[in-house]
Amino acid sequence: MKEMIIETKVKVCHYDELSDADKKVVDAARAATANSYAIYSKFHVGAAVLLANGIVVSGSNQENAAYPSGLCAERTTLFWANSQYPNEAVKVLAIAACTGGRELDVPIPPCGACRQVILETENRYKTPMRIILYGVKECHIIEEGVKALLPLSFTSDFLE
Repeated sequence: MKEMIIETKVKVCHYDELSDADKKVVDAARAATANSYAIYSKFHVGAAVLLANGIVVSGSNQENAAYPSGLCAERTTLFWANSQYPNEAVKVLAIAACTGGRELDVPIPPCGACRQVILETENRYKTPMRIILYGVKECHIIEEGVKALLPLSFTSDFLE
């Protein structure tokens, strides 16, 4: 029997250390939390993507009384971006959240379903995206794409 070690490299920084381009995407994600429809959980999430053509697209979580019918901010954003700009790769994905009228001190990662959709988007455009998770006290940057957050991932290779 052999053992595999799976490691994830995450850069930790403060918002002020981000480049202006990264701040633009993070700020769009932060602003998108205000458009969240989260009347049940009161947990407002915003996401934004920077496309290869320089356009920034944002979205927010949309809840439903039948909980499985809601949709996370990351999927809302990626599905809209992919449908409106089908030939533009996603370069950067930023995620921010707030609750009780306050932004979270530490960043939140995407859920498992969102990670799978992020993976499919990366595979669609054949390029990993930078993922920036925003928190007031610190931001987390994943440079290698979602595979760093979703090791041993399920891809279309298994369907062949």
